[in-house]
Amino acid sequence: MNDIDARGYASPEHLVSTDWVQENLSDPNVRIVESNEDQLLYRAGHIPGAVEVDWVDDLNDPLRRDYLNRSEFEKLMQRIGVTPETCVVFYGDKSNWWACYSLWVFQLFGHTNAKIMDGGSLKWQNESRALTKDKPELPKTQYSASERDDASIRVFRDGVLAHLKQSGKLVDVRSPEEFAGTRMHMEGYPNEGALRGGHIPSAVSVPWAKAIDPETGCFLPASELRRIYETEGGLSSSDDVIAYCRIGERSSLSWFVLKYLLGYQNVRNYDGSWTEWGNLVGVPIEKSA
Repeated sequence: MNDIDARGYASPEHLVSTDWVQENLSDPNVRIVESNEDQLLYRAGHIPGAVEVDWVDDLNDPLRRDYLNRSEFEKLMQRIGVTPETCVVFYGDKSNWWACYSLWVFQLFGHTNAKIMDGGSLKWQNESRALTKDKPELPKTQYSASERDDASIRVFRDGVLAHLKQSGKLVDVRSPEEFAGTRMHMEGYPNEGALRGGHIPSAVSVPWAKAIDPETGCFLPASELRRIYETEGGLSSSDDVIAYCRIGERSSLSWFVLKYLLGYQNVRNYDGSWTEWGNLVGVPIEKSA
């Protein structure tokens, strides 16, 4: 039994170790994908053979606040050498925020053969594993995607309002200060346009970083995650849960934890998050201070 299997996750197959990635670098059926907040990191050095998927340029519509469409997703997959059968392994900076975000977007189009490299870039570099600045030359593939599914793992503002009326569970994964309304944005980041601070009523505060070992960047064992989300946060695997943050990146990581590591069957990401909710006219907001 490897370390990941020993942690007691509901679906450990969606998480792989740096050892696993090292052993599968030359496997033509595996595509390693780096997704970062900082666009310079991939160019500075990445895992040999890894391709870059940029959360702004590759995943988002350039005009509307939405994701790429089916045709654009197919072109992306063809460009990075992915087929419907390819196992895609994501990793990146910020404890895999954007890796989880990219995995979540890929799953909107039905590509569920996707995994996260536990520990992300931090663990790979701390282990002094090889990096390269060379971009891989990949043959263009054929890829036919499903229509984007915005129902099963994604929710919009009207769905959040309906969720509130049904007393559904929400988890706010931002910092305690953002949740309380004493800060309008993440520390060290600019305010991205929210006019009001606070949180969605009835939401519980479970900051995303609680799920991560800060020294290794790895996910905590399932027993610790259950203590954080269930004993302290009051959630249950039978709940219908909505996770949110400011634009959906931190909550993608928490969505991954709840869905795959703890086995929640009904968990959705509200990617509109506080950038949208904090600007809506007439929606309910609570503050803790």
